[in-house]
Amino acid sequence: MKHLFRKMSLKRRIWVSFVLLTVVCISVTGTYVSVFFSREMKTQATKTSQDTLNKTAQVFDERLRNIVVSVSTLMMSEPFQYTMRDVQANNSSDYYNRLSQLQTPFAQMMLTEQSIDSVLVHTPIGDFYPTESKRNMSIDFDDTFIQTMILNAQKQWATLWVSGHADELFSRGNTVISLVIKPLFEMQLPGVYVVVNIREDYLEELIQAHLQEGSLRQLVVDRSSQQAVFSSEASLLNDNSRLYEPIVDSSRGHFEYITERNNPFLVNYVALGMNPDWVLIGYQSKSELLEPVRHMRWTILTIMGVCVVLALVMSSMLSELLLKPLSKLRNLMFKVEQNQLDVRFESVFEDEISQVGHKFNRMLEQIGELIEEVKVSEQAKRKSEIKALQAQIDPHFLYNTLNTIYWKSEMEEHQDVSGMIVSLSLLFRLGLNNGKEITTLRQELEHVSQYLKLQAMCYPDLFAYEIPVVDEKLLDIPVLKIILQPLVENSILHGFQELPHLGVVRIEAAAAEGMLILTVTDNGSGMDAALVEKMLNGADTKRISYALSNVGTRLSLYYGYKASMKLESEPGVKTSVKLIMPIQEVINE
Repeated sequence: MKHLFRKMSLKRRIWVSFVLLTVVCISVTGTYVSVFFSREMKTQATKTSQDTLNKTAQVFDERLRNIVVSVSTLMMSEPFQYTMRDVQANNSSDYYNRLSQLQTPFAQMMLTEQSIDSVLVHTPIGDFYPTESKRNMSIDFDDTFIQTMILNAQKQWATLWVSGHADELFSRGNTVISLVIKPLFEMQLPGVYVVVNIREDYLEELIQAHLQEGSLRQLVVDRSSQQAVFSSEASLLNDNSRLYEPIVDSSRGHFEYITERNNPFLVNYVALGMNPDWVLIGYQSKSELLEPVRHMRWTILTIMGVCVVLALVMSSMLSELLLKPLSKLRNLMFKVEQNQLDVRFESVFEDEISQVGHKFNRMLEQIGELIEEVKVSEQAKRKSEIKALQAQIDPHFLYNTLNTIYWKSEMEEHQDVSGMIVSLSLLFRLGLNNGKEITTLRQELEHVSQYLKLQAMCYPDLFAYEIPVVDEKLLDIPVLKIILQPLVENSILHGFQELPHLGVVRIEAAAAEGMLILTVTDNGSGMDAALVEKMLNGADTKRISYALSNVGTRLSLYYGYKASMKLESEPGVKTSVKLIMPIQEVINE
């Protein structure tokens, strides 16, 4: 297959590639969509079914709980307690009197819970029941299905639920679910049971009212006996044992079940709180649930066939249109790989390939421009970095400072000597900044403050300086290091040398509209601000101050167009240099 593909012409390879790409893309997409939707539908159906079952179980449990409460109310009534005392004393002489007294509690219980079909209190001295219900005297309690369930109970119990069966105690013979409770009395009375028969159809209607979610069907089973609770319910399958295996120990969950006829079902279940042996099961056919997915798969196959035909037609047309100009463009790209950036694409056509060729030409031009810009930018950056390093350690400044320290030491001005040494040490430490180009405004102000302090001692009576208190919120803002010291140096060396009065340098920091503004102001000899700004923005910077050029270039390199430097000057009165830069700007060193 690989050898055959290599022997094909490029045009045929385009055909095959288009067809294969179409088939693979649609197949992968269709498979993914069908699998995704199958899983999603199964997950959503399982979740919806589980939520519905949980709500149904809650309502069902609440109804059974109310019935238990009603029976408990009956057993705590005085007539019932008096009856139990007679049973304890084996006194049957007051049987009819007790039977009459119990009619009112019986009526109240059945009125409160209309789902109760009948009630009977079985005792050794006789059975007690509502007189309006006709007792089936042909069957003794000991011969009933309920008595059989009581005798077959595997564990100690106080409350026993009996699955659906025909009522044998009363002549109506309705299908009921029985609740058997041992009496609430101060001592255990053997052979005494309170039997409450609940209408099975009422409980079925209660469940059906909450199980109307599409194809979801219900089944209530007793996992201890592996039988349906409602006698009217049909089993989900013939072999029930495999259905009960997953629900033996857990209280709720879901699983997939396959019948003997290979019919898959999604099964959810939840155990009832009033009787954990009873499990409410919801099941739905997986085949019916995923029927839309099967239709989707056939649709995808149809789309795939149509797309394969279209791919053959389109590949034939496109191969004719694309191969010739693409080959030409490919040859030009090979030349560009050999660093021949002066090649250009030419075509008499105005189609998309020609537009790509023109974009290719434009890209080559931009690459050339970018290469030149990078060269110029890197040269300027290197120059600025070299000048910045030179500004950190000015030999003339260092000589004057050390010379001043020496003479003050000779004159035994030890306090001044100590202060200058400390200031010089701090100046170098802050200037080095662990080799980092970025510092904080706090450290930058401290650096220029130490510089001014040293210069003031080297040039006594030449100038004074002021650094007003800066807002504490601004002191941790990141800034370029050593951008103030060159400006201050410029003022001292060029602004105050021939000044007839005392020079003053003032440094201020403020913030406005997301920008940090640093201002250096002096009352020196000044400059032509307009001319200097014009020369700073031009190519010729030989005649302007190195300090202004250095600071301006560094601001431009690191902040781009967002930063600026404003100059104002009135000779002998006020000259200010204002640096404006963005706050919290992320700078890569």
